[in-house]
Amino acid sequence: MLKTGDVGKGKTENNGGIRAKVRFDGLKAIEPDKGFGKILIAFPVANNVLHGLNQLYARLQYNILVMDDFLSKLNEEQREAVIYGEGPLLILAGAGSGKTRVLTYRAAYLIREKGVDPGKIALLTFTNKAAGEMRERVRALEGKSTELGFAGTFHTFCAKLLRKYGLNVGVKPNFVIFDSDDSESAMKSVLKELDLDPKEYKPAMFLGMIGKMKNDLVSIAEAESAANEYFRRMTVKVWRAYQEKLERNNAVDFDDLLVKGVSLLKIERVKEEINESLQWILVDEYQDTNKAQFELTKLLAGKRQNITAVGDAAQAIYSFRGADYRNLVMFNSEYPKTKNISLPMNYRSTQNILDTAYGVISHNTTHPVLKLKTTSQAGERVAFFEAVDERDEAKYVVEEARKAAEKDQQAAILYRTNSQSRAFEDELMRRDIPYKLVGGLRFYNRAEIKDLVAFLRILNNPDEEISRVRIEKIGKRRAEAFYRWLENIDEKRKQENPGKLLEEIINVANYLDKFDERDEEDVSRIENINELLAVASDFKSVEEFLESAALSESEIKQHRSNAKITLMTIHAAKGLEFDNVFVVGLEEGLFPHSRSLLAGEKEEIEEERRLMYVAMTRAKERLTLSWARSRLVFGGRHSSIPSRFLAEIPEGLLKKVGAIREVERRMTKTKQELDEFGEKKRIIVQDWEIEAETRADFEEIDNW
Repeated sequence: MLKTGDVGKGKTENNGGIRAKVRFDGLKAIEPDKGFGKILIAFPVANNVLHGLNQLYARLQYNILVMDDFLSKLNEEQREAVIYGEGPLLILAGAGSGKTRVLTYRAAYLIREKGVDPGKIALLTFTNKAAGEMRERVRALEGKSTELGFAGTFHTFCAKLLRKYGLNVGVKPNFVIFDSDDSESAMKSVLKELDLDPKEYKPAMFLGMIGKMKNDLVSIAEAESAANEYFRRMTVKVWRAYQEKLERNNAVDFDDLLVKGVSLLKIERVKEEINESLQWILVDEYQDTNKAQFELTKLLAGKRQNITAVGDAAQAIYSFRGADYRNLVMFNSEYPKTKNISLPMNYRSTQNILDTAYGVISHNTTHPVLKLKTTSQAGERVAFFEAVDERDEAKYVVEEARKAAEKDQQAAILYRTNSQSRAFEDELMRRDIPYKLVGGLRFYNRAEIKDLVAFLRILNNPDEEISRVRIEKIGKRRAEAFYRWLENIDEKRKQENPGKLLEEIINVANYLDKFDERDEEDVSRIENINELLAVASDFKSVEEFLESAALSESEIKQHRSNAKITLMTIHAAKGLEFDNVFVVGLEEGLFPHSRSLLAGEKEEIEEERRLMYVAMTRAKERLTLSWARSRLVFGGRHSSIPSRFLAEIPEGLLKKVGAIREVERRMTKTKQELDEFGEKKRIIVQDWEIEAETRADFEEIDNW
């Protein structure tokens, strides 16, 4: 509380308050009394503002208390990262270390404590889901009205950049974004025009090669000069024709968004404007960036270099998409003044799970690896199950998953390839156990959804031929009815709510007549259409809706069930966590995959090892690893060799399970070893099995 006192002399005292002093001219004055040393300033205070100053001081004290409470929710390393000031910051965030919290708290800290305008902060990530979660967390901390300058994916950012500045690189504002299916349709058309058979020359193959070159920021001219043999020259020819088709349609594909975004930011005027409007850049999952995204973030950082990158090289598993974990390693050389902070505290798994995972990933030598510690208990040792074959493996894993589900726990069965799900699905269905299979057709890839989106794309851009071809395939009468309707509406009508416009198009084209409500599949399709109408109604314009649809996260519409057991590939499990995790099929050629073994490259094997690490660190309480001695592969049964990853785990961390099942197998051994003619079957035995069985014999001989 401010009060009148004598004129102060000397140093202020640490009484936590602010003193009002009487100056020699009789007016009251205040000065800080927080132990700042000598009195810095004293200024006159009229009686009628004394109360206001008291209120201001009370608010200051409250804000200090709130900030203290705000930071108290962070551990020491997280706090250090959150309150770091200006300049480049690299956060090496281990699995389950709370990187999302650190990024959102850092944004909130900049706003609350540093006075940064929220509109000057950009948060870049790889999925709309992650971006939405971070956006909501910042709002929860700073208020619902808080709007960051940008929070979304790299592709969405570049799309918005092109809407505003695209004319500088030859892209009109009403451009459309070709998704993977559109790109494939365009490529098929190009191949036919060039007299190349799409059955012999796969469109996906060309798109993959062209996409890689685009992500590496290679131009057509550069590719042409480096094309020293026939196939490469043909690829460049196809690329040029494909790019011309995109330009004729005023369209860009996903890779073009990044390439053209980088091109725009290399224009000094555009770069200066963006650098002024977005002064703080926060990047999530930096290990998953490609060369174009690396260059984009560098241009966004500008001269200020207020860039925060969060990543973990040990979780880099998307090289097949062009991601390059070396960008994380190169961050320090690109930004010499970088502050490095590691987050080794894991809030997900038990210590035994973390130590087991570290036993595997520590064999990688091309990138930094964090040794994680946890706040939870040591937990159970990691279970190891050796199965006779894939059926035996499925029976054991499904039974253990069922037990977990009965305890209301989540269980995930993770595999390297989709084809491995068959045995587990068969067992689950045989036992009538509910489960979720992550995979299948994505929402925006469903035929009825693509049909209706095609109508809206023609409404937005009448020159786009891919959607025009699709509409014609829906039916001549429907197409004619739609085009008659399109001719009779003006530009003002086109700006109406996309949900309303879509409903009108459905009625005009009699689109629902395609479906029979007595057919369950058709009922499901109608439900999809109703959902699309609901989603479209949330957007202000057709253009905004189309952009969102094209850039929407690739994820499936989950079944509305209470199933506790989930089947998915390890790639699909990235970012998720489960009480119980079963990593199955741990055999050479399966995991690590045969492609990595045939390549013979160290980097290929290290990526497989990172994939194994990601799988293991999804587990919160219990982790089970399994392999099968034989497996049905491409119609034949083959003997298996245990995965090298199993051998990399320190022996004391594993416990072998399934002993009772081993006894059962021994009890039926005689029966199993006889063939259909009553003769003894030939049994394939591995060298390591002989060594294990005879080890005691040799030890006894040594004792002699």
